Amino acid sequence: MTQVLGIVDIVWRGRTLSVEKGASYRPGGMKNNPVTFGRKVGRAEEFQGAEAKAVINLERGQRWGNTWDTGEGELQVVCDTGQTFVHYDAFLSGDVPTITGGEGGKIELTWSASAGEEIVA
Repeated sequence: MTQVLGIVDIVWRGRTLSVEKGASYRPGGMKNNPVTFGRKVGRAEEFQGAEAKAVINLERGQRWGNTWDTGEGELQVVCDTGQTFVHYDAFLSGDVPTITGGEGGKIELTWSASAGEEIVA
């Protein structure tokens, strides 16, 4: 039987974050946009950045400032199927996350970056 993707690990600035089930990743790259003219449809290319989304939990002794800031850093998205996507210009995007209590201190994080390098083990 073939193994398929089950676990996604996030390594942000050299620190492995424990993520909940359901993390998502879009590698980034060129995409096609439809362009209608007359009775035809053509295509126009556009670059779409990479995006990773994950939920982590706030742990005892963890510093909020080690998780969230506005600077760039290296992001690795590591799949249990052997693929690792590395982005050297990643940054946390969107609103400052809310820390949700009662369920482990959940923090929803979103990273944006240029297209990354894929390494297959």
